[in-house]
Amino acid sequence: MPRAGSSLFSGFRVLGLYSNHVPHALRYHMKHREFYVVTSVGQSFHTFNVSRLGIVSVSNSLADDITCLAADRMLVFAASGTTICAFARNKEVVMRYHGHKHDVRLLLPLGDQLISADSGGDVIVWDVQGGDIYLQLNFDPGTFDVSAMMHPSTYLNKVLLGSSQGALQLWNIKTSKLLFTFPGWSAAVTVLQQSPAVDVVGVGTATGRIIIHNIRLDETLMSFTQDWGPVSTLAFRTDGPPIVASGSPQGHIAFWDLERKQLVAQQRNAHRTAVAAATFLHGEPLMVTNGADNAIKVWIFDQEGGGARLLRCRQGHSAPPTTIHHHGNDGKNILSAGQDGTLQSFSTVHERFNKNLGHGSISKKKEKNKKKGLAYEELRLPAITAFAFGVTRQSDWDGIVACHRGRLTATTWNYQRCTMGAHHLKPPAVRRDAVATAVDITSCGNFALIGLSCGRVDVYNLQSGLHRGCYGDDEKAHSGAVRGVAADTLNQLTLTCGSDWLLKFWRFKTRKQEDQLKLSASPASMRLHRDSGMLAVALDDFTLAVVDIETRRIVRKFAGHHGNVTDMTFSPDGRWLVTTAMDCTIRTWDLPSGSLVDCFLVSMAPVGVSMSPTGDFLATAHVDSLGIYLWNNRSLCGPVGLRPLPADYQPVEETLPGVSAEEAAEELKSEEVDDAYQSAEQLGEQLVTLSLMPESRWKSLLHLDTIRKRNKPTAPPAAPPTAPFFLPTVPGLTPQFALPPTTKEDTQSKVLRWGSLAQRSEFGSALESALESGSFDRPLQILKECGPSAVSVELTCLTSEGGGDNNLLLGFIHMIDRMLASGRDFDLAHAYLALFLKLHLRTLSQDAVAMEALIHLSSRLESGWAELQGSFNQSLCLLSYTKSALL
Repeated sequence: MPRAGSSLFSGFRVLGLYSNHVPHALRYHMKHREFYVVTSVGQSFHTFNVSRLGIVSVSNSLADDITCLAADRMLVFAASGTTICAFARNKEVVMRYHGHKHDVRLLLPLGDQLISADSGGDVIVWDVQGGDIYLQLNFDPGTFDVSAMMHPSTYLNKVLLGSSQGALQLWNIKTSKLLFTFPGWSAAVTVLQQSPAVDVVGVGTATGRIIIHNIRLDETLMSFTQDWGPVSTLAFRTDGPPIVASGSPQGHIAFWDLERKQLVAQQRNAHRTAVAAATFLHGEPLMVTNGADNAIKVWIFDQEGGGARLLRCRQGHSAPPTTIHHHGNDGKNILSAGQDGTLQSFSTVHERFNKNLGHGSISKKKEKNKKKGLAYEELRLPAITAFAFGVTRQSDWDGIVACHRGRLTATTWNYQRCTMGAHHLKPPAVRRDAVATAVDITSCGNFALIGLSCGRVDVYNLQSGLHRGCYGDDEKAHSGAVRGVAADTLNQLTLTCGSDWLLKFWRFKTRKQEDQLKLSASPASMRLHRDSGMLAVALDDFTLAVVDIETRRIVRKFAGHHGNVTDMTFSPDGRWLVTTAMDCTIRTWDLPSGSLVDCFLVSMAPVGVSMSPTGDFLATAHVDSLGIYLWNNRSLCGPVGLRPLPADYQPVEETLPGVSAEEAAEELKSEEVDDAYQSAEQLGEQLVTLSLMPESRWKSLLHLDTIRKRNKPTAPPAAPPTAPFFLPTVPGLTPQFALPPTTKEDTQSKVLRWGSLAQRSEFGSALESALESGSFDRPLQILKECGPSAVSVELTCLTSEGGGDNNLLLGFIHMIDRMLASGRDFDLAHAYLALFLKLHLRTLSQDAVAMEALIHLSSRLESGWAELQGSFNQSLCLLSYTKSALL
């Protein structure tokens, strides 16, 4: 019977996904007094707090990608295709709205109603609670294609609609009437935004023009024009300065002064792609932006002249990552190089430990020449194709070396400083069309090996960046392009493979060839596991060869992939080899048995794979995906039966880490059905269980007299009340002074009736009832709720002088006996018994029945303490031996 999916790996989570092209939604939580930003990441959305940009929650996934977002005080609305979903608590779907025939592209919450517009010209007003359609408007996309929508402040039940044709319409959604039509400005409306002033709105157009318009008077107050293309977003400051911000498709943001009617500042390259949305926090000098470059940024306006600076940021790759490796020996950080040219580090523990090492630059001198006319793009290096790292000397000098697409020079990077290094490693006297193709760093961290497309392999010193030599007699290690380089643990051997079908073994120090191995096909890449001395080589015929570098022979051959092998990684113990290929499969090969033990499909072809040094996670990077996906290693959590898979095994597709629609529904049902786990009151009757009461409730029971004497206040003599200056008199013919009013305490008799003294307390009544029923839970619960003084009073009142009798004394003894027999509340039983004997021992000695019960209770105490004393003595003896013995 075929196994469903992978039996070795299970999806865990995805790293590095923060935002896409969908504009964000901003919320304010009244109880937390904090702003939250909601961003879409495909089929789900993430919620971050603006104060730290820490992720708060991840929503359940929808069937299709989210096209637009909106939020009100209680719910988050997300449109996916023709369906609109309302999310509660930023996670689960509580309402679905069906009625659109085309994809929804605009959402606007308005009180108890939600307004949505689709690409077919339908505008629907929904009842948020019931999900019913309150109003539906139909527009012809050829004459009025709705492209923007907003609610003017103080305009009750009014909605302003903008169109791609340039016209604006003001509608009353309660009466379904068109109130006014604005002719527009002969340009498509891309965004509408309410200004802090009533009746005034901001209009952004496709020509880059920004119009500040009074809709009550139909009068244009002012207009600006940005030179970067259409206006993608508008935002007004609400903390005082009259500033409006406009975003552009090129990633620039302009800030315009509404009083001086001029441009006051600009933020170039705020995002690498179009600015999806920009929002000012109400009453604060902060602005939140997001874009399709997978970034969320918070800007603060504290610069002179009204400029902004970056306050905090959450940013991943803006283009899919191509190469990933776990950095360090703890497996908590993953180095990733993407097609966007950046080198980043993602933490598997928390996002605050993420690092962005940035873009590589051509040279420091050219960075100084930015003012001389060099463009920003000309200073950036192309994407990294391969990189290697060493952690041994990374605190002393650069520990990362990278090769770039189409470039001969390799660059160094510093992980601790999160910057590009000082050295550019370029071999001397090499033709210009040569390209660096492979790189490795020795285990000591002192040397870097770089292979070139011309067949040359060079050695560099990482501390100085100087060239230390090359391999081969004629300065050529291979007759074709070098596909891989590696050095063993002790710097004795250097391994290289090239497109000439040869795997060569070199002496590291003398750089002389010792041996070579002819392969069955041209190698594509190779990976060395230094601890075991196993070298995996991926060939162009989709097969794999494993070479033992000690015997220098091929010990294993694997075949099964139906596409180019893109990456390989070993398990920490060297037992497994995990490979990825363009056939969308991830395969795990067992080296001792020489068989395939696990295989599963993914929806997107994997291009990078890395196993954690601790073996707990497998990280993968995929085509057309900006994130890094983590998979759990099930073998660390429990026994996993791995058997060799047959040659005709058909792998089953495994969902990429994340919650699918079906899993979200099952999870929601399980949350509703499953109750919270409650710990048992007692693990076993043979065990002694202590109560959860604080020590102050039972430790001081025998010392109450001392505590009362110590805490007795020494009150000074009270001074007599002073007579008022004007003595009050009673109105009448004869003058008479008014006497002070008598209180209720003065008129009440101080003599108590005998019935009130003879009345039993709640504890006494419960103890008397327990003697008849045999269950002492109720009186014990009453004592637990009492303080030390109240417990003393309750036990004192058990005798006839306090309103009790001998039966209550006998019942209390039975209650203590029952507590000791069950093993529960062991500490309370001894404390209550000690106080009980202190108060009533003379009375009990005169009652034969009570003395017999006490003798039985004494035997139970001795047997219980004997077992505990034996366990204590054994533990103390073992502890003393461990501390004193020479082990």
